Amino acid sequence: QVQLVESGGGSVQAGGSLRLSCVISGAKFKWMGWFRQPPGKEREGVAAVTSVGSLTYYSDSVKGRFTISLDAAKNTVYLQMNSLNVEDTGVYYCAAPNVGAYYMVDPLQESDYKFWGQGTQVTVSS
Repeated sequence: QVQLVESGGGSVQAGGSLRLSCVISGAKFKWMGWFRQPPGKEREGVAAVTSVGSLTYYSDSVKGRFTISLDAAKNTVYLQMNSLNVEDTGVYYCAAPNVGAYYMVDPLQESDYKFWGQGTQVTVSS
C-alpha cells in the first residue's frame, strides 16, 4: 500500500524559510512532485524531481526560491522554500505517479500523478 506523509508546514513571516518533507512508503517512483492549493484557488504544480539523474522542474512562480530534492535511501522528497511571500500560502501536497510509470508527460500537471499525501498547511504573513 502506497502512503505519502508530509510534514514541515507552519506559519512564517514573509522573507522566511520552511522545509517540507514527504516520506513515501510502499513503492519507489521514477519521479515525485510537490503541488499547492492557495485559498480559493485550484491546485497547482510547484516542483518535481526524477529519481534517476535528479532532474528538477519548477513553476515560474517559485523558480530560484524553492529547491526540491530526493533522498533515495530514505525514500523521502523535500521542498526547501526560501524567500517566502504571502502568495506562497496554501496547502502543500506531495504526489507520486502510478506504480511502474516510466514516462512523464508534464511533471507539474496533476494528470501525471496517482498518489497524494494528506497535505500540510503553509501560511506566510506580511
